[in-house]
Amino acid sequence: MKLESGTNRLEFLRWVACAATLLFSAVGIQGLPVAPGPAGNTPPGSQASDKTPHPLDGARSAALTSDRGRPNIVYILADDLGWADVGYHGPDIKTPHIDQLAAAGARLESFYVMPVCTPTRAALMTGRYPIRYGLQFNVLRPASQHGLPVEERTLPQALHEAGYETAICGKWHLGHAKPELLPLRRGFDHQYGLFLGMCDYFTHMEGGAFDWHRNDKVCRDEGYTTHLIAKEAIRLIEQRDQRKPLFLYLPFNAVHGPIQVPESYGKPYGHLTGQRRIYAGMVAAMDEGIGQVLAALEKEGLGGNTLVIFSSDNGGLIGKGEPAASNGPLRDGKGSLYEGGTRVPAFATWPGRIPAGTIVKEPLHIVDWYPTLLKLAGAPLEQKLPIDGRDAWATITDGRPSPHEALLLNTVGRMGAIRAGDWKLLRNALTAEGEDPEGAAHKKNASKEERRKKNAGPDVFELFNLAQDPCEKTNLAAQQPDKVRDLSGRLEAFARAAVPPTLSRKPEGFKTPKVWGEFD
Repeated sequence: MKLESGTNRLEFLRWVACAATLLFSAVGIQGLPVAPGPAGNTPPGSQASDKTPHPLDGARSAALTSDRGRPNIVYILADDLGWADVGYHGPDIKTPHIDQLAAAGARLESFYVMPVCTPTRAALMTGRYPIRYGLQFNVLRPASQHGLPVEERTLPQALHEAGYETAICGKWHLGHAKPELLPLRRGFDHQYGLFLGMCDYFTHMEGGAFDWHRNDKVCRDEGYTTHLIAKEAIRLIEQRDQRKPLFLYLPFNAVHGPIQVPESYGKPYGHLTGQRRIYAGMVAAMDEGIGQVLAALEKEGLGGNTLVIFSSDNGGLIGKGEPAASNGPLRDGKGSLYEGGTRVPAFATWPGRIPAGTIVKEPLHIVDWYPTLLKLAGAPLEQKLPIDGRDAWATITDGRPSPHEALLLNTVGRMGAIRAGDWKLLRNALTAEGEDPEGAAHKKNASKEERRKKNAGPDVFELFNLAQDPCEKTNLAAQQPDKVRDLSGRLEAFARAAVPPTLSRKPEGFKTPKVWGEFD
């Protein structure tokens, strides 16, 4: 049997005890000091790149990989996972494998992503902000004809060229309308999973068509997608080319809607109700799959030389009604530039290379993994298109400051957000429900006249000191005009450098195929 619930938007219930909850997330572990990043040498518009038992301890002899100095890399990307929906951040949902893995390495407590799925995945794959190639706004839809531009060098492409075997098991969501947009044409040796942003967990259908594939061809494997993704990852680990290091990209579609899970996973969460109970089961199923993948690495003798990275692609989905996800004390959720939309649970673990029990509070961004991983893999960073990410290895392993002077959270039109050190500035921000905290003109149901007046009016800024106010409750813009002027100037430099967003429009005469990613 399976449990299901609707995917209507849920209203976020902010925790009252904000400070207490934040203390809970770091109890008993020494944190690194928060300090502004060093001044960069390039402008914001064109940045450049530069003891707890370990769950994988049993296989410290990394000699089974042919390249001893280069790690195997496993990047686990959860989908729409809330800040408080891992055990080490909140009490509701048990995630023993995730928690053990996080404790054995470095928890990245100020790790930023984009507000929604496609832009985050593009940023990880390229090391470049999505403003550089038009994917900064919204997500790819089933009828979308575009994707990650083929001119972009991708992480698997660079690792493949450096001698890695590369595989993706899970959700792609970077283009499916043309053969050149599919994973095997973007640097992966192996592909398994879905191309679109979501599908039914049991039938693998979305928008009236089938969406499950192996090596870019339709695959009729039956089962719950979370189980299938973990099973395929284990198969690839066991059957890998032992002459090469492995890059395994594991983007689960869990816990994105539809809210579905086999009934047995929801039973331990009878104290929760409605969508929250089913969602908790989905998280538990993903945690179980992660544990199985870790066990496979251990069995194959790869644990000691495998870097495991985990993050969500954006904050948990919130909205009207009973909440399924929880972003804990953080403000707002998926689709928003507030902390609940862009700051996500994340960590990195590598035995002997990343000290266990580390807490990193310095701001980092998902674009940073691109240059960091290429350097660890011995791959060249030189490329035609400039990289926004910075090498974050010293920040993660040695307590150094953030490699960024400023992090772009996004800029689209007159909206945007940027973080520099402890300070965060938002311009004309919307909530995840599309509401303007400062007025009615940005609501989804706002009239054209309301929007025209708002767009013609002055910008509305919000400024927060995240070290003192991580829940973004106190707007300091009026008290800190110089800081607003500085950060708004940096944000504007990014905005001027942005290319126009490519919008997802259904082409005239579009017909849904029987299988997504198949072509006439």
